[in-house]
Amino acid sequence: MGTKGREIVGMDVNHVLDLLNKAFADEWLAYYQYWLGAKIIAGPMKDNVNTELLQHAADELRHADMVANRIIQLGGTPLTNPQQWFKETNCGYDEPTDPFVQRILEQNIKGEQCAISVYHKLIQEVGLKDPVTYNMAVQILQDEVEHEEDLQALLEDLTMMLSRTAR
Repeated sequence: MGTKGREIVGMDVNHVLDLLNKAFADEWLAYYQYWLGAKIIAGPMKDNVNTELLQHAADELRHADMVANRIIQLGGTPLTNPQQWFKETNCGYDEPTDPFVQRILEQNIKGEQCAISVYHKLIQEVGLKDPVTYNMAVQILQDEVEHEEDLQALLEDLTMMLSRTAR
């Protein structure tokens, strides 16, 4: 932990650490949800969706790394027990019990929309009182917005394809 780096945070560092650990839990659960969804997905366009899910999973893992590094920089410890993720999560975990591609996409869109809200709130709360956390959250938010857009485009394509085959 850098003393000056912690000192420049113009708000309660423990509160920032709490927010970051909740985001850390979200990122790990999102990673697993994407990764598992990519493994079990079934239905039309599954290859295209699989590729997108695996890319998003890698992004979520990268986000978890970014958040963990920031927690450590602030003198905290990232959640060390996966059971804690379920207690601390903002967005939860939507178990992919139905492997149909449409359902997997809908679950992950819901997760991205939650992540967008979480990082938007984090950005508003820390603002320039913690510019390092702020910049990290902006980077992650940009990815989450792009993920939502990617998944919604795939869902639109799937919906159009299914409506044409139903004719």
